Amino acid sequence: MVLKSYWTYRKGRVRAFTLLESLIALVVISGSLLLFQAMSQLLVSEVRYQQRSEQRDWLLFVDQLESELEHSHFEKVDKDRIYLKQDGKEISMGKSRSDDFRKTDASGRGYQPMVYGLKSARIQQEGQVVHFHFQFEKGLEREFLYRVEKEKS
Repeated sequence: MVLKSYWTYRKGRVRAFTLLESLIALVVISGSLLLFQAMSQLLVSEVRYQQRSEQRDWLLFVDQLESELEHSHFEKVDKDRIYLKQDGKEISMGKSRSDDFRKTDASGRGYQPMVYGLKSARIQQEGQVVHFHFQFEKGLEREFLYRVEKEKS
C-alpha cells in the first residue's frame, strides 16, 4: 500500500488567503484607522469651537449687562431680580420662566432677552456689591460682580 498525503484524499482544495486578499485586508484596516483618526480630530475641534462660542456669548452678555447697569440708577434687588431706573422708566432684569435672562419693565411686561440657555440665575446684594451667579444648561458657571451706589435722597 502506498501512503498518499491527506490532501490527495480530499476531493476539494484548501482555501487560503492569497497575497492579493491580504493586501486588500491591510488597505481596509489602515483606511478604517485613518477615518477613525480624522473623525476624532473633527470631534475635538468641534468641542473647542463650542467652548469658544460659549465664551464669546458670555463676554457679549457681560458687556451688554455692564452697559445697561452703567446707564441706569440702581433701585433694589428682590427675588433674584434687579430693579433699575433708566431714562425715567423703571426696568427689571432677571431670569424668566424660560431659559433666558431678560430685561423687562418693572411689572414684568416687555421682552428683551439678553442671553439664552440659562439653567439658573441668582442675583444677591451684599452692601454696595450686586452678585450675579449664572449657571448655564451646558454646565458653564459664571459670576459677575457689580458695585452700585444708591442715590442720596
